Amino acid sequence: MKYLVIIEKGSSNYGAHVPDLPGCVAHADTEEEVSRAVQEAIELHLKDMRETGQEIPEPSTSARYFEAVS
Repeated sequence: MKYLVIIEKGSSNYGAHVPDLPGCVAHADTEEEVSRAVQEAIELHLKDMRETGQEIPEPSTSARYFEAVS
């Protein structure tokens, strides 16, 4: 399964979250580090869900870019 990950640059670091997995987040100093961290967070999140008998949600979030016209 492939989940959409939103990566945002903050004032001093990067943050990432997975809309289809509420609570699955990561923070790091660089975009590369946060990418690795969120991959690990997804794996741990899904493992915990399986171990506690929770249903694993199917990926359903999508993203698109739209051009802003002034």
